Amino acid sequence: MTFSGRVILVTGASRGIGRAAAIGLAARGAHILALARSVESLEELDDEIQGNEEIRRAGGAATLVPLDLTDFAGIDRLLSAVVERWGKLDGLFGNAGILGPLTPLTHLQLRAWDDLLAINVTANLRLLRAFDSLLRKSDAGRVLFVSSGAAHFNRPYWGGYAVTKAALEVLAFTYAAESNGTNIKANVLNPGPTRTRMRAEAFPGEDPQTLPAPEELVPVIAELLSPECERNSELVEFKR
Repeated sequence: MTFSGRVILVTGASRGIGRAAAIGLAARGAHILALARSVESLEELDDEIQGNEEIRRAGGAATLVPLDLTDFAGIDRLLSAVVERWGKLDGLFGNAGILGPLTPLTHLQLRAWDDLLAINVTANLRLLRAFDSLLRKSDAGRVLFVSSGAAHFNRPYWGGYAVTKAALEVLAFTYAAESNGTNIKANVLNPGPTRTRMRAEAFPGEDPQTLPAPEELVPVIAELLSPECERNSELVEFKR
């Protein structure tokens, strides 16, 4: 499976699953548009990609995009830059998200609710609106969003996060249905319990060494973003 010459936008690329995906896809030859808020973490990612001889031999590279996804004007500026340099987008990996407070719904502050919607849902809609035309210019545009089992568990105190992930799934599947007959395929990945900072925040007493590392998800992510992938409108659950 090769991504030579393919341009993939990865959100939340500075850590966790996004970072692992950025490195793994670059190792397969992709040019990664690595989007995250932390400039320092993005520079560390760039050092790892640029300093890896195997990635360089595969043709992989990265362009750093320090951007807060709630900066919707910044998404439009990114679109203009991608149009000018590549004129297409081959893949969108919508990984960035926030957990928000774990609290009863009736105690959830409206500011926290607005933040959850803005980052977990609205930002991904803005990305689709912005990059749809460039995904259609690819020979095989692929979209993959990261959801969570919380969207289906109806677990107490997880309402804010769960509602936004359920909304994200409907967003992805609606876009997939509307893309039938085109070169675009859109799917959703449920990574399950994974050794990430967000997981540690939600389950502080859990031993992270018992969980899969983000790197273990990379083959599945690569499969779903590859031009060979024909799956569409599926919720794919990672199995270790």
